[in-house]
Amino acid sequence: MRTIGKAAAAAAMVVALLVAGALAFVRSPGETPQVPARTAITSTLLVPAVAAGSLDGTIASLQDRLKALPQDWRGYASLGLAYVAQARVTGDPSWYPKAEGVLARSIRLNGDGNVEGTLGLGVLDLARHDFSSALQQGRHASSLDPYSADAYGVMGDALVELGRYDRAFDAFQTMVDTRPDLASYARVAYARELVGDVRGAERAMRMAFDAAGTPSDSAWSVYQLGELAFGSGHVASAREWYRRGLGLDPSYVPNLAGLAKVAWASGDDELAIARYTDVVARYPSAEFVVALADLYRVTGQADLADQQEAVVDAMHRLATANGVNVDLELALFDADHGDPAGALTAARAEWARRQSVHVADAYAWALYANGRYARAASLEDRALALGTRSALFLYHAGMIRLELGDEAGARRYLSRALATNPNFSILHAADAARVLSDLRPATLETGR
Repeated sequence: MRTIGKAAAAAAMVVALLVAGALAFVRSPGETPQVPARTAITSTLLVPAVAAGSLDGTIASLQDRLKALPQDWRGYASLGLAYVAQARVTGDPSWYPKAEGVLARSIRLNGDGNVEGTLGLGVLDLARHDFSSALQQGRHASSLDPYSADAYGVMGDALVELGRYDRAFDAFQTMVDTRPDLASYARVAYARELVGDVRGAERAMRMAFDAAGTPSDSAWSVYQLGELAFGSGHVASAREWYRRGLGLDPSYVPNLAGLAKVAWASGDDELAIARYTDVVARYPSAEFVVALADLYRVTGQADLADQQEAVVDAMHRLATANGVNVDLELALFDADHGDPAGALTAARAEWARRQSVHVADAYAWALYANGRYARAASLEDRALALGTRSALFLYHAGMIRLELGDEAGARRYLSRALATNPNFSILHAADAARVLSDLRPATLETGR
């Protein structure tokens, strides 16, 4: 997330890096602690941004409080969540080890009944893509508090990433039944999108928007609606959602990235590059750096593309150094950017950990890049088995079928890809249209 249902290869770079937290109530160190009975924690690939300024203030207040009250285990849990959110806001994964340290201290101070600390560890595991561990933490939190909607959110997020969809959707249903709010509706939207029900996803995301409590929450929800529209080929509708999001909260940068994508889809490469340049200067997300690199590549600016790809490589290394597993992201990026052997190594490693539709697609594409077409076709069939309406998945399937000599299959999948979203990828959309055009005359000549 993932971000919700990204359909472009670049989107896989950060879909599972976006984690934020709703932080515990903060008081001045001199006040008598009055901790609420239940701390609300939101954790997912599908949550809104936290405003950087307010988050800085929250972290400073928590740090001051803990200097005065070093045994405040709830305070350490809240600080850990704040650090995870700070990593999300800044794009700096070096906050994750700091989060791990303070969350571990919370557990040491109170190892019995520490729902907040346990959920915090689950959020951190999700951010680092350790989904098996996140599932364990979510289950443990649920055993401590069977009525915790957040525990079901952590479990559901982990189960989705592990490819255990029926159980994940059950967890999301329990979450929304327990606490219908932005976070639970967003998960319902993602579940509906995964099974190909885009209209259902949009309905659920509109409910999330209606439940938003802050301008940042609203801007995040609107961005997701824009992504759903763009992924379905509705560029004009997406443009309106992204513009609305910037009006709600100009500091929420992804909506500007959405408008950059719209500019590219509308044929204005210069404006798209200018907007993406602004985006990555303000929010160095790998997803957007990849998009900028690909724009430079397709517009013939190879040196600038190389520079941005070097930035992506550095971001991957930084993430890995801070405990984030980026094998899924590496598999797609390397397959598209000239390192087929590295792509296959990463894909195999990730497939051994989890077998979601996104990992199946990345593994298939890595196999394709290495000339392993029969095995690639089998994996891409698994990627499509859930019904996800991903133009990128369909494009991969079409190109794999073409290499197998199945022109009818290639035409079918490429046609579906372009019908779903003709602007599904900066790198591949034009190639898909060209290949499909080349195949169609052959159909007329052979009578097939």
